[in-house]
Amino acid sequence: LNNAIKTSKYNIFTFLPLNLFEQFRRLANAYFLFLFCLQLIPQISSLSWFTTMVPLILVLAITAVKDASDDINRHNSDKQVNNRKVEVLLDGELRNEKWMTVQVGDIIKLENNQFVTADLLLLSSSEPLNLVYVETPPNNRLDKFKGALTVNQNTFSLDNDKLLLRGCTLRNTEWCFGLVIFGGPDTKLMQNSGKTTFKRTSIDHLMNVLVLSIFGFLASMCSALAIGNAVWEVKDGSTFTVFLPREKGANAALTSFLTFWSYVIVLNTVVPISLYVSVEIIRLGNSFFINWDRKMYYPKNDTPAQARTTTLNEELGQIKYIFSDKTGTLTQNIMAFNKCSINGKAYGKYFSCIFSFLQKTQRVDFSWNQLADPKFIFHDFSLVETVREGNQEANAFFRLLALCHTVMPEEKKEGELFYQAQSPDEGALVTAARNFGFVFRSRTPETITVVEMGQHVTYELLAVLDFNNVRKRMSVIVRGPDGKITLYCKGADTILYERLESSCAKLMNITTRHLNEYAGDGLRTLVLAYKDLDERYMKEWKQRHHLASIAMDGREEQLDELYEEIEKDLVLLGATAVEDKLQDGVPQTIEQLAKADIKIWVLTGDKQETAENIGYSCNMLREEMKEIFVVQRNRLSSRAVLACFGWRRKRLCRMRQTACMCQTVICCRVTPLQKAQVVQLVKKYKQAITLAIGDGANDVSMIKAAHIGVGISGQEGMQAVLSSDFSFGQFRYLQRLLLVHGRWSYLRMCKFLQYFFYKNFTFTFVHFWYAFFCGFSAQTVYDEWFITLYNLVYTALPVLGLSIFDQDVNDRWSFQYPQLYAPGQLNQYFNKKAFVRCMMHSCYSSIILFFIPWAAMYDTVRDDGKDIADYQSFALLAQTCLIIVVSAQLCLDTHYWTAVNQFFVWGSLAAYFAVTFTMYSNGMFLIFTSIFPFIGTARNSLNQPNVWLTILLASLLCILPVVAFRFIVIQLRPTINDKVRENMRKNQSIDWAFLNCCRSPAHNQGFFKFPPSGRSAERSFLLTCHPVRQEDTHSNEKYMHVHAHAETDGNTHTVCLYIHTHIA
Repeated sequence: LNNAIKTSKYNIFTFLPLNLFEQFRRLANAYFLFLFCLQLIPQISSLSWFTTMVPLILVLAITAVKDASDDINRHNSDKQVNNRKVEVLLDGELRNEKWMTVQVGDIIKLENNQFVTADLLLLSSSEPLNLVYVETPPNNRLDKFKGALTVNQNTFSLDNDKLLLRGCTLRNTEWCFGLVIFGGPDTKLMQNSGKTTFKRTSIDHLMNVLVLSIFGFLASMCSALAIGNAVWEVKDGSTFTVFLPREKGANAALTSFLTFWSYVIVLNTVVPISLYVSVEIIRLGNSFFINWDRKMYYPKNDTPAQARTTTLNEELGQIKYIFSDKTGTLTQNIMAFNKCSINGKAYGKYFSCIFSFLQKTQRVDFSWNQLADPKFIFHDFSLVETVREGNQEANAFFRLLALCHTVMPEEKKEGELFYQAQSPDEGALVTAARNFGFVFRSRTPETITVVEMGQHVTYELLAVLDFNNVRKRMSVIVRGPDGKITLYCKGADTILYERLESSCAKLMNITTRHLNEYAGDGLRTLVLAYKDLDERYMKEWKQRHHLASIAMDGREEQLDELYEEIEKDLVLLGATAVEDKLQDGVPQTIEQLAKADIKIWVLTGDKQETAENIGYSCNMLREEMKEIFVVQRNRLSSRAVLACFGWRRKRLCRMRQTACMCQTVICCRVTPLQKAQVVQLVKKYKQAITLAIGDGANDVSMIKAAHIGVGISGQEGMQAVLSSDFSFGQFRYLQRLLLVHGRWSYLRMCKFLQYFFYKNFTFTFVHFWYAFFCGFSAQTVYDEWFITLYNLVYTALPVLGLSIFDQDVNDRWSFQYPQLYAPGQLNQYFNKKAFVRCMMHSCYSSIILFFIPWAAMYDTVRDDGKDIADYQSFALLAQTCLIIVVSAQLCLDTHYWTAVNQFFVWGSLAAYFAVTFTMYSNGMFLIFTSIFPFIGTARNSLNQPNVWLTILLASLLCILPVVAFRFIVIQLRPTINDKVRENMRKNQSIDWAFLNCCRSPAHNQGFFKFPPSGRSAERSFLLTCHPVRQEDTHSNEKYMHVHAHAETDGNTHTVCLYIHTHIA
């Protein structure tokens, strides 16, 4: 097998058939293809073929261009990857070959900073003992590798530690050689990059239901009109046979059957062919607004917000439950060693990040340690004294921290150590050991070198018992220079306490008290323990360990049993406590989201006390919550809950009922799998829209389980981001994503759907009423070209402008009134009831738009006495009334006008009249006589005053009831949106955004002139603002305080003002 990969779907020969096949799997597209086929039958077709074919081709073409663009990008990506060069050992010499030509069994050479070509078995490298440093691929779904290598009758185990996986990058290694064992699509990366579950919004599901309902409604209308045709044929049809002779064998039943299919063609506009394409364009536009939002840009990491999925925007405006990780999501994931407990004695002084500037305390001086990290801060001198005095327990404590980890050291200059840690916790603990005299210097697969109080000590590394989310602990077994074998272990207190020997009971109680204090301060804790091992036992255990490690079946289970066996009867050393500070703006963000009636659940692996402290720090738990409790058995509450999980399935129902009654839920001691289970539980039983947010690989399952996944670019890599639907740099941006972009997107989508169905049903219902006046003959009301261009040209751009730019209130007021978010959670703006109301509104408008022009044209003559009541004049009048009414309705629905909206609305009306006069001209008739039969209709009809009076009357009768109804509703039952818009209008006179400010270099003062430009006021005055310190704010909860003096234009006097300005 070669190493070429293929992620593209099409090639130049398969694109057209495959893409068309995929598009016609959509019900609407298949329906319009069926209509086109019906129109080719002369006995049925009442419309020209182009009225259906032109819109269908346009929709298919737009989708095909989008799909082709996406696939071209995939082709280019595949080509770039497959054509990368790598050195391959062929016939005893290295040759440059393309990646796609590499075969399984080839030996290749990689150099520093090169991507790994395929899954390789590492053979040798430039580093001592063939060590290799890699930057791992952003994929947490790689399965474990099990294998065995037999050389000279000796068998060695192969696992992921021996492999270089495709997608990794070689770092800090000059060169290495590897044997290709998997290539191309067989590599772990490609095997685990399968299709992600496609997420659909609740509006998508509703649209599918509505489209099916519309099909049923269309069939009902066509059946009713077909029956009407049969009745008309029996009663009145014979009187028209003189000039409309029937075909031989035709009767009322056959005519009625053919009429049914003719009306399926005429009334096809109730089925929205352009609906799905328009929805995708709107979502794409709203996604760009998220990507372009500077207020969601995190400059520290150069991280903008990113909408990684463009199909879920409106769902952001309907979130009811948020599931959040703690570490790295609510906190900074930058750890600082803060406190510790050694042999029952507590060390360290804790200063909250909020009050640290008020409590200046002298830092411990580590200048005696030349290898100390200058950035390390500690405030307890007694611990340094204890270590330097040679306290055995303290030395063993920091020796464990220097040995039991997976940190990789990097020393660019002598004495300048840099640690690369898989987690910030490990980095903080190893750095603490370094500063207290136990400096981790280097490691090889067989040894670890530590500088202990200035002395180089090399330990033989016998075994590493890895950490995972089930074990929740890590151990190393080392042999010291004195030949003594020791197991060092660190892990969660609940796990290690079960494995301590009985003599540690008293020390365990003291340490537990310290742990509770640390957790109460919001610190992350670990327990440390050790065990001395017998040489004979270790030799025998290692043999069994080797056999288990090379087993092809049940390898993990056998290793777990061996780990459980040896990690018993441990001796307790103490505990560590590291601080993970909250991110900026987290409490304010959670408070805002709570005001929006969004329930926030924090899912963390920390202790209960730590979780509770973080809850208070984040404003999730507040003092007024007097019923905060821990779920244990069957206790219920309605305020808040802290849940310590390790549940059984039979208790899930009770847990769900309890938790969903609470305002706040914090789940502690949860694994990544349990995080996803919590999300799925709420999704299944509450039928609410959920959002999960996290920053690490352990949050990926939770992110994928939720309706919407949000990734934070943090300290734990890009795994969460790459699995997410939206991403940004800090948790505080979540409130803007939901309360502004999410709410706007939902509002815009609902307005679009209401207006889209309104204009299409109004258009179609006019045909229905006309059927009663044309003998149910499937004659169309409008000109065929108007039918073709109605959705494509005349009404397409205005509704897109509404759906992309509209705002009920601006972002500042959205923050100030989070309650505006509630209607989206309740799905109030568009649902089945709203759809029925839309149909009723369309029915009323269609009655006006048909019967008013009909009555006005009946027995009417022109100014010159000639007859005007012909079919073509009536069609022109009806379609002109329609286009003006639907445009006016759109204007009523628009709250936020931009130049683009104005251009789209007036431009579309201008396009209608320009196209109409052009198509009804003499020149078009002479060139295309059969295609443009409405010669002279526009200029002969639209120059009559009674025609324009009819248009005005029909428009007023359609629009005025809507205006009156909305006015009455606002007066009697105003919504939260109505109230906020009213407040916004009242407060526009004090809009600080329009202040004209200039700086005076001489006096360093700011000048604000009132009134703002364009505003009227009885008197104007000048504010002289003295220098003011303005905080770097990241949320709308910050304020600016200004002391100012005012001078009126008439009498000069000074008044001291105190301005308290809300910063949006």
